[in-house]
Amino acid sequence: MALVYRTMMQLSGMLFSLLGWVLSCLTTYLPQWKNLNLELNELEIWTMGLWQACVVQEEGGMQCKDFDSFLALPPELRISRILMFVSNGLGLLGLLLSGFGLDCLKIGERQQELKKRLLLLGGILFWISGITAIVPVSWVAHTTVQEFWDENIPDIVPRWDFGEALFLGWFAGFCLLLGGSLLNCTACSTEVHLSSGHYIAAEMQDHCQHLETENIPENRGV
Repeated sequence: MALVYRTMMQLSGMLFSLLGWVLSCLTTYLPQWKNLNLELNELEIWTMGLWQACVVQEEGGMQCKDFDSFLALPPELRISRILMFVSNGLGLLGLLLSGFGLDCLKIGERQQELKKRLLLLGGILFWISGITAIVPVSWVAHTTVQEFWDENIPDIVPRWDFGEALFLGWFAGFCLLLGGSLLNCTACSTEVHLSSGHYIAAEMQDHCQHLETENIPENRGV
């Protein structure tokens, strides 16, 4: 029963981590980090992401233009690009390492200590990946709020508002943190766990065969 519960926690952690990694990759490339509604032309909605700015028209069309220079971007967008790339890379590495550390995986059944370390390292990488996804999203949200309530900007000037990608990024970071926490809890719950009953049976069979080979010469001598 404890082994089943442990396996379910590991699979749940992997599913949450995989969901968070996919959403983090989507957040990186979506252009809806900021939204801008023009009062003079309510038929158009301007959006801005890490890579391009787009205008969405009411008829359903969308036109986007990539940013010309990385250095010309605001500091929060430049750093956000780097941090989101780091988050995606660490999340992918965490999936690979923790996948080899799962108890349900038959590979490395006899190296339980190594599987435990891989699982723990994968969980830590998911933690870092979740933090590096939440930080840029929160930074862009903070600067958006500051600019929105800036009294030095005239009221007639349109203000940027939160885009859908920010909420998606927050949810992605939460899923990565939750998945890493579940994996680390299973890795730190006990010292070493046998992966399955098959491993126990294999050990018993090897032990019996070893005893039989030792008794054969004695029986022949009699």
